[in-house]
Amino acid sequence: MEMPKVGRREEILNIACKLFSQKGYHGTTIRDISDACGILSGSLYAHINTKEDLLFEITDRGAQAFLESLRPIVESEATAEEKLKRALKAHIQVIEQNLEAATVFFHEWKALTNGRRDTIQEKRDQYEALWGRILSEGAAAGEFADLDEKFARLLILSVGNWLYQWYRPGGDLSAEEISERFADMMLKGFRVKKGEGKP
Repeated sequence: MEMPKVGRREEILNIACKLFSQKGYHGTTIRDISDACGILSGSLYAHINTKEDLLFEITDRGAQAFLESLRPIVESEATAEEKLKRALKAHIQVIEQNLEAATVFFHEWKALTNGRRDTIQEKRDQYEALWGRILSEGAAAGEFADLDEKFARLLILSVGNWLYQWYRPGGDLSAEEISERFADMMLKGFRVKKGEGKP
């Protein structure tokens, strides 16, 4: 019996995501996707219009997952320091729970064309702006040093975004432990405070 159309489309998306993460968007053909799905290439077009449809849906879902994980944290009543810790944890958990999709989101989104790329860029900008709010609130409240917000945001997101390259589920540290270590280093800094050095 043939799968329902909605279920089959979801299966195609999952398979395309896996292939895009392994071979890259441009390195993956429609034939690759249809073969992995066990259907003829022509049958694939009953579910999608173009290969780019799949890339857009994967990256758009990724952008939404990041935004939806961060927005409630930013809008909460927590301190800026607590928001930063929770936000980094949420960011890393989105990657942990969607490792292949995160790889495609970070690595392949620029392959989108015209308005679709603009749509993802706008959501990425919204996400960065939410991080900016945490940093601005922290500086205004005296929790964070008067730092260069743009570079602070770049540092945090570079650390978080690169996780897809090296994180492996089942490793020595969970995503939560990794986020706690990163947050601790960022909040404390590397420099030893006077009187706190080795005895």
